[in-house]
Amino acid sequence: MTRPRQEFVGMACLLLTALIWGFAFVSQVQGMDSMTPLFFNATRFTLGALSLIPLLVWRRMRSGGVAARDEKTLLDNRMNRMSDTLNRSLSTALLLANPVIVGLICGIVLFAASTLQQYGILYGRSAGRAGFITALYIVMVPLLAFAFFRRRVSVMTIVAVIVSVVGFYLLCITDGFGSITLADLLLLFTAVLFATHILVIDMIGGRVEPLTLSFVQFMTTSVLSWIGSLIEGSIDWTGVLQAWPAVLYAGIGSVGIAYTLQAVGQQWVPPTRASLIMSLESFFSAVGGALLLGEVMTVRGYIGCALIFAGTLIAQLPARLSQLSEPHQPEEHH
Repeated sequence: MTRPRQEFVGMACLLLTALIWGFAFVSQVQGMDSMTPLFFNATRFTLGALSLIPLLVWRRMRSGGVAARDEKTLLDNRMNRMSDTLNRSLSTALLLANPVIVGLICGIVLFAASTLQQYGILYGRSAGRAGFITALYIVMVPLLAFAFFRRRVSVMTIVAVIVSVVGFYLLCITDGFGSITLADLLLLFTAVLFATHILVIDMIGGRVEPLTLSFVQFMTTSVLSWIGSLIEGSIDWTGVLQAWPAVLYAGIGSVGIAYTLQAVGQQWVPPTRASLIMSLESFFSAVGGALLLGEVMTVRGYIGCALIFAGTLIAQLPARLSQLSEPHQPEEHH
C-alpha cells in the first residue's frame, strides 16, 4: 500500500474513532436511565479491558522474541534518559518502568475523571453539552503544563484559551454566573482531570507499551468503580439488562474497537493531524445527541459550542505550524 493511500486509510480510521467516541456520550446518557454512574463505569471499563485482551495476545504472538528484545533495549534506553533527565534514584526509575505501577497511577486519575464525567452527564442529561465541555481538556493541557512544569505557553495557546472561555460562557452562563449548573461545573472539573491524565501519561506513560498501559489503567478504573458500587450498594443486574446496548457500546465500542482504529490510524497519520481529526469527537457528540436523543440547543448554545471547538483546534496549531516551518523535514508516522 502506497504512503498516500496508507495516510488516507489512517485518516478514515481516526475519523471513525472520533465518531465512535462522540456517539459514546449518547450511550453514557442512556445508561443513566437505569444505572448509577459508578456501576455503569464498572461494567463499561470491565468490558473495555476485556476487549483489549485479544489485541494483547495478537501483539505478543506477532512480536515474538526479536520484538521483545527490541522493546527491552528501547526500555533500557528510556530508563537511562529518565535517570539522566530527572535525576531520580535507580529504584524510582525501575518503579516507574513497571507497567503495573504506571497503569495503576494512570488508572486512578482516569477513574476520578470518568466518575466525575458520568455524574456530570447524570445531572445534565446532554450528550452534546458534555462532549464540548469535556473537550476543553485539550486547551487545559498546556495551561497545566505551564502551571506545574513551567512549560512555555505560546501565543496561539492564549488565543485558544480566550476563544474557549468565551464559548463556555455562551454555552453555560446564560443569565449571570448563577445560571451555571452543577452538571456544567462537574464536566469542567472533568476536563481538568482528563488534562491531568494526559500529563501523567506524558510524564511516565512513555516508558510503557501503550496497549499494556491501556489495559492496566482500564482494569484499575473498573476495579475502583466496582468497589465504589459495592460501597454504595448500586449493583443492579436488572439495570444492566435494561441498558445493555449502552453498556456494550460504551465498553466494547469506544474502547476495544475505537482503540484498535486509533492504533491503526496513528501508524500512518502524523501526530498533529491525527489529534486534529480526533478533536471532532465533540462535534460528533452533538450530532449523536441531536439524532438519537432529540437534543436541541439555543442559537447562543450552538455558538458557544462552535467557539469551544475552534479553541480546541487553535490549541493544537502551534505544533502544526512548527512543522510547516521546516519543509525539508518529513513528517513522522507512527
